[in-house]
Amino acid sequence: MGRFHHAGRGARGLSEVAIVADTPGMRLHTLPLLLAALTAFFAAQPLHAQSALPPRLQAELDAAVLDYDAGRRAAAQAAFQRLAGQGVAAAAYNLAVMHLQGEVPRPDRQRARQWLERAAQGGFVTAQFMLAQSLENGVFGPRDLALAHDWYERAAKAGSVDAQVAMGTAHYLGRGRARDAAQALHWYREAAKGGEVGAQYILASMYEQGDGTEVDLRLARYWYDIAARNGDEAAPFKLQALKALDARAATAPP
Repeated sequence: MGRFHHAGRGARGLSEVAIVADTPGMRLHTLPLLLAALTAFFAAQPLHAQSALPPRLQAELDAAVLDYDAGRRAAAQAAFQRLAGQGVAAAAYNLAVMHLQGEVPRPDRQRARQWLERAAQGGFVTAQFMLAQSLENGVFGPRDLALAHDWYERAAKAGSVDAQVAMGTAHYLGRGRARDAAQALHWYREAAKGGEVGAQYILASMYEQGDGTEVDLRLARYWYDIAARNGDEAAPFKLQALKALDARAATAPP
């Protein structure tokens, strides 16, 4: 059993699947793995609140979520379709999830894409990130890296840390976007500020090496220290190495 989004751009997932109600808020390499991991994927995404729905729509969405949680899938599907037709992005997202998880009478991956696109275009950040991942991994057909990164960029600008990491990696590797170390630095910095430990370490390394920026050992130490405090295993050794370098510089003859 899962948790639906009721409304808004999204909500931090609290249970097994990300069928969503409202709580303000892997790169997977093969299609079977992607589909098998939908549960973990949905539960892990950071989400972003938007203005509340009108009370009537909110009540209908809440009731549809209760139907879903009670196993009344047909009633939930009908309610989500009705709400999606009224522009409720969370309902469109929920329909996409139901299609992808085979919880409707005739699951259809292309229909799932249509619902997901509607939710993403409605500003639902989780849908934007999921659509980007699906396009990158070929869930709906041939992979489309350019379009995937259009959606990663929209989600990143809306505050999705995972999408910010994806954009940093795209610019760093030149995959889906032009190789641009300065842009990679920008997106890794945004993700690092959002608490992403891997991005914190990469950002420190870029400052240390002068990749996309001038060498700045002060900022390198700063971000290595934050990464270390957040549990990165390699960051403490990098800090020690930089401290040893400082010590040698301090004792070197003029």
